[in-house]
Amino acid sequence: MSMDKDPFDPNVDLWNECSERGSDENDPPRSIADVLNAPEKIERENNAFLADRAKDFNSEDPGASMYRALESSLLHSVFKTDTNRRKFLKGVGAAAAASVIGSMVPFEALASMASDAMKNLEKTDLKIGFVPITCATPIIAGHALDFYDKYGLNVDIIKTAGWAVARDKCMNGEYDASHLLAPMPAAMSMGLGSASQDWRMVTNVNTNGQAIVLANKHKGKQDPKDWKGFKFGVPFEYSMHNLLLRLYVAEHGIDPDKDIQIRVIPPPEMVANLRAENVDGYLAPDPFNQRAVYDGVGFIHKLTKEIWDQHPCCCFGISQKFIDENPNTFIVLLTAILDATYTAEKADQRVRFAESMAPRNYLNQPEAVLKQILTGVYPDGLGNIKKVPDRISFMPYPTQSMGTWILSQLRRWDYIKSDVDYKSISDQIFMSAETEKNMKDMAAANADLEWKDIPDVKYPVYDIYGKDYNPDSIQDYITSFDITRA
Repeated sequence: MSMDKDPFDPNVDLWNECSERGSDENDPPRSIADVLNAPEKIERENNAFLADRAKDFNSEDPGASMYRALESSLLHSVFKTDTNRRKFLKGVGAAAAASVIGSMVPFEALASMASDAMKNLEKTDLKIGFVPITCATPIIAGHALDFYDKYGLNVDIIKTAGWAVARDKCMNGEYDASHLLAPMPAAMSMGLGSASQDWRMVTNVNTNGQAIVLANKHKGKQDPKDWKGFKFGVPFEYSMHNLLLRLYVAEHGIDPDKDIQIRVIPPPEMVANLRAENVDGYLAPDPFNQRAVYDGVGFIHKLTKEIWDQHPCCCFGISQKFIDENPNTFIVLLTAILDATYTAEKADQRVRFAESMAPRNYLNQPEAVLKQILTGVYPDGLGNIKKVPDRISFMPYPTQSMGTWILSQLRRWDYIKSDVDYKSISDQIFMSAETEKNMKDMAAANADLEWKDIPDVKYPVYDIYGKDYNPDSIQDYITSFDITRA
């Protein structure tokens, strides 16, 4: 959108500069909105309203330009086309429309909060990596639906085949930030599986959103005790998928290192490996759980939310070096990500977000599959239609309990070779305090913005598969399991 065009001006095109005007724009009125006021009066009011807006608009002010972009984006989400927008503005008047829209907008507070940082952005052209899975919805749809543009950022999101590649590109400086698995910033910072480099877990980009899928030939083996000898895929060693699969099978008496095989398979290759019978199942991110059902090669045994409801999965990761060198850009980028995450959590946005991510340059998946995942209405491959609205959630707050639990399980399975100060490491890597401040500032500036996942205490106790996890007793928790490497 050109910044010299006012989105409340019914006489301009905003989103399709070459399109012709709708052929029915001057048809007789057919709705109440069309006859609220005489067209002549509306036109006079519009001219006066738009003149005042033009006088107040400073094209040299990044904050003003960003707010105009926010208005345009919101109007686009409501009206979809210039024709619909113009008809509405002509029918009710631009001033009335601006008042109505203004009462709905959750972005005005964000604009004012980010405006100071926007005036001093150290870097505007950014490269962000993503692996093509629905966990990355805020990052992917944030690009598709112009959330970054709202904040003056020119973001190029780069599709990445798997997590080892994402890690290497992050550490080589090819990405400014990236979609990462929640345990990866800790692994990268501690030198687990790679050289050590300080990376931070800034926000969850999703919670829940995973499942255990089995091949159709195993429909008679729903009890994990029957899985001895099975081969399972997970997307990465340092993943919630690996840690949750290990927790789940071990609680059923299956040693994940002795009784089954766990293989690392990039997410886009999961379904093909299940079809080829290279694995008996996998614990993986969507869309590849639902895609196995869609392709008729597997069924959903269990959603991971049934193991730990609202567990972390993927995160928005960034290096400490980037934060130190680009503090204003970091604030604005975090605000854009939180904005997209907050919007993705809304039920009335799920279909829109699913549609935006379907194209080849993003997830390259059937819209039907993505809608089943994001709305939580889906076939499970066993003849049932399930309705689970929070099958995937977008709760951004990275609690310190999440961080210490991840570290505890890396110790349990001997990825971390000795006991460590779990809380101090988590405090350093999981940016709870910084993210909480940004979230609370956003909410304080806008009464309509309400976060549902900021806990009352720094270290909440979680029920994880029937056992309380208390971060004040981490060592006791690690040694409480019958099967452990620690």
